[in-house]
Amino acid sequence: MAIGSLSMPVQMYLLAYDTVKPRLTARLQLPYVVRAAALTELVQRGLLSERDAAVLPVLDARTGDAVLDGLLDLIQESRPRGWRDWAAARAGVTLDAVRRELTASGYLHGVRQRALWVFPYTDYVLDRPDFVDSLRTELLPALHGNGPLDEVSVRDAALIALAGEGGLHTLVSAGERRTYRRRIEQLAERSGDAEPAAPHLVHEVRRSMVQAIASVSAAM
Repeated sequence: MAIGSLSMPVQMYLLAYDTVKPRLTARLQLPYVVRAAALTELVQRGLLSERDAAVLPVLDARTGDAVLDGLLDLIQESRPRGWRDWAAARAGVTLDAVRRELTASGYLHGVRQRALWVFPYTDYVLDRPDFVDSLRTELLPALHGNGPLDEVSVRDAALIALAGEGGLHTLVSAGERRTYRRRIEQLAERSGDAEPAAPHLVHEVRRSMVQAIASVSAAM
């Protein structure tokens, strides 16, 4: 898969890998950041709207991407929910779909482990750290630069804004979040410029993600 062919949730998951350690980071917030990336891409494509405070998918809409189409199906088949609910509701479903796609494509492989020598789980090992480094290298100029915002794609702007507000320090470190706070705010605004998306819906997804992560963190 080329970088340009990857969906936003898949890119976000890959960006959570520390390629030096190497290890997956941000495990607590990652399901919500990945779900927010999926919701944002669907909003930017004009495939999600809002009616009576509930998220509404375009009927029979398909993207051709298994992760995004899986989320569209889930929303279509579920009871009406608002953005805050969809930022968290069954977020692991989207995360699992991302892992399946990356494993099938040869970017990850699963290793069976046991927590406390008793509870089985699968740890996913990154097989293409060079690809992740390239992805990060492509995105960082949009964060570090001060060029015109309209030269940054709405997808790249959304990825950086979500990573910054979602605590994905492998893309936007804590120091960078402080140093480039204004730039991140501008990129967040830029991420709502997609046609035919409604800008306030992109903002609503991002705000709902932050609330979901805060709720989970408070419960720990």
